[in-house]
Amino acid sequence: MRVLIAFDKFKGSLTAPAACEIAARVLRARHRRWQLDLCPLTDGGEGFVTILSRAAGGQKVRFNVMGPRGGLVAADLGIIAGSSVPKSVRHLLRLPARARPASAAIAVVEMAAASGLHLLPPRLRDPWQTTTYGTGQLIRAAAELGAATIVIGAGGSATIDLGLGALAALGLEFHSAAGGRIRPPLPARWKQVAALEGEIYRSIPPLCLACDVTNPLFGRNGAAAVYGPQKGLAPAERPRFEAAMRRMARLLRDYCGHASGPTEVPGTGAAGGLAFGLLVAARARLVAGSSLISAWLDLPARIAAADVVITGEGRFDKTSLSGKGPGNVATNAATLGKTVHIFAGGFGATIPNKDWHLHPITPPDFPIEEAQREAPARLARSVAAAF
Repeated sequence: MRVLIAFDKFKGSLTAPAACEIAARVLRARHRRWQLDLCPLTDGGEGFVTILSRAAGGQKVRFNVMGPRGGLVAADLGIIAGSSVPKSVRHLLRLPARARPASAAIAVVEMAAASGLHLLPPRLRDPWQTTTYGTGQLIRAAAELGAATIVIGAGGSATIDLGLGALAALGLEFHSAAGGRIRPPLPARWKQVAALEGEIYRSIPPLCLACDVTNPLFGRNGAAAVYGPQKGLAPAERPRFEAAMRRMARLLRDYCGHASGPTEVPGTGAAGGLAFGLLVAARARLVAGSSLISAWLDLPARIAAADVVITGEGRFDKTSLSGKGPGNVATNAATLGKTVHIFAGGFGATIPNKDWHLHPITPPDFPIEEAQREAPARLARSVAAAF
């Protein structure tokens, strides 16, 4: 029996690699002859660097960078030889087909590692006061290490700063009317910004943002409206915040020579507008995160080789079926006639495939803090019961 174990993280409880290892440990104890293939998944947030680096035999390099509310946080970036990833990945990243490994190094940057929501306790979550400056420092560090392409996992951020903090770390300067330099350009200080100067360092290689979010920058489906509440933005503050966003977006567009910026382009609202800022000022481009990760991890071949597929995450619902890893794994496996088992803390009301085996590891209405604390043991018991 060949079993593919492909979990994403159980947020607040288990990393994707830890969840995979728990399931594998249970199955090894009960079915010693089964062949297990562990394939941790990532959605571009926490774990992006670790999972992609490990899959391609890359190395991680640690840097101390500015956290979302100042101070220093230790964040890893991955350095991977271009020859170590599948051809489909090189095609998505537009790497030269015949480039030598040394000249085609791919750097992997995890926005959540420097500017992530998980780095702040709920009382300190406030997008007026958070910055992507540390993410920009990681991008600059990757360039200084000689990366030919930088892939940025744009998920799990604590910010809605249009990526201006990252741009400040990459060379742009923000000045007040009196000529003082504003760094980092926190949203709380945007009203002081009168002019932009400087330019993005020329050593920055092509940037690719791995993202499946399709939100535009503004409006009812925009960054502030959809993601603001989870990042600490009070509903009453949204109109004032979005007005400030529009002003800064206009200043950036004008400075970079864009008659009209891509504010309505799907995905520019990703990661608090980081996508918008990097598209306008740093010539970045968006790459479908699910496609990139699937190709990077060689998921189609690994699903095809399995008899049974095990997947899951903290909560499996309709959002899981909109491009997220566990949903894609389950759907593609079912299409190939594989037996599919899904383990999750909870499930949404509508799961379209009646042939999937669903395993909630906690009862309904279970206290979230207790569920997170007990997730490892509960996942192990649920896998044991299912097999």
